[in-house]
Amino acid sequence: MTVKVHCAGLQCGKETDSGLKCPICLKNGITQVFCDETCYKNNYKSHKAIHYKSDDDHSPYDPFPKFKYAGGLRPHYPLTPKREVPADIEKPDWAANGLPISEQINYQMQEILVYKKDEIKKIRKACMLGREILDIAAAAIKPGITTDELDEIVHNETIKRKAYPSPLNYYNFPKSLCTSVNETICHGIPDKTVLKEGDIVNLDVSLYYDGFHADLNETYYVGENIDKEVINTVETARECLKTAIKQCKPGTTFQCLGDFIEKHATQNKTSVVRAYCGHGTGKFFHCPPDVPHYANNRTPGVMRPGMVFTIEPMINAGVVQAVTWPDDWTSTTQDGKVSAQFEHTLLVTEHGVEILSARNKKSPGSPRPRIK
Repeated sequence: MTVKVHCAGLQCGKETDSGLKCPICLKNGITQVFCDETCYKNNYKSHKAIHYKSDDDHSPYDPFPKFKYAGGLRPHYPLTPKREVPADIEKPDWAANGLPISEQINYQMQEILVYKKDEIKKIRKACMLGREILDIAAAAIKPGITTDELDEIVHNETIKRKAYPSPLNYYNFPKSLCTSVNETICHGIPDKTVLKEGDIVNLDVSLYYDGFHADLNETYYVGENIDKEVINTVETARECLKTAIKQCKPGTTFQCLGDFIEKHATQNKTSVVRAYCGHGTGKFFHCPPDVPHYANNRTPGVMRPGMVFTIEPMINAGVVQAVTWPDDWTSTTQDGKVSAQFEHTLLVTEHGVEILSARNKKSPGSPRPRIK
């Protein structure tokens, strides 16, 4: 009896009994299978990211040598093959072919969801699991670890809890975690990059459990010898999130949050990214409302009990402008200066707000005093 496997194409993912394998992968002991020649050709651009530069040279390499990088960070390929998720774990609709169809349909309605008690209970559970996973990965951060090793930790801890890592194959994102190092604003792809003393890294953990998503992230220091501008940027981002959360209660507009965030960022001589924003979450990974972090924005919506959303300010040491790498995901600052971000999933209650992804006493990554 032929055992069916899933096609390795990120835009396919269908079950197949095909035996078609990439010849380069076979040389390196990788036995991924494709449906047919057409699927192999259509997915080759993303698939080749797991190949070494040549048969003779197995050292990490920059896949975009002609790209004009803003700072010192470079991608280090090859990527490891897509990590598998057991068949018995409930999956979102993009797990197979990369397309979040239900989310796209929901965005067309532009309705801010108000969750019932039984739904909130499930979202709360998902966020609790997300916090556990983020804390486990954060505890492993040290000089010498690679961002791919952090991805492996998050992936394994997620499936251990019978959850699906939401980023995996979301619009064909190849990993289970976003790791944004130094000048990376967001959406960094875990690879063979080795973290070193003085770096910062943001771990963005999202998961899908029992029909609902959790979304949270934090920026962590790598080692002890951290530049004062870096500390100021990280701590300002942390404070911007806290400042915004304090405003959340029934009747507050989502629009006003950016005013408080940008005021605090400006006071600390940093800037607020405009290209990305917070968002509704829960039943969908991303959904209304949009939650911009800059002042004088025009986003609609008023907070009501039962609404669930994220606030996730991205704060830059320099200019606000962003540059996207040719991988179509990694977004860095235009001037190469550092960027930091913190994110919580929040629930509007009758009298205020509940931080569903809240830290606990044992959570790694404590604030550091600014250096004068």
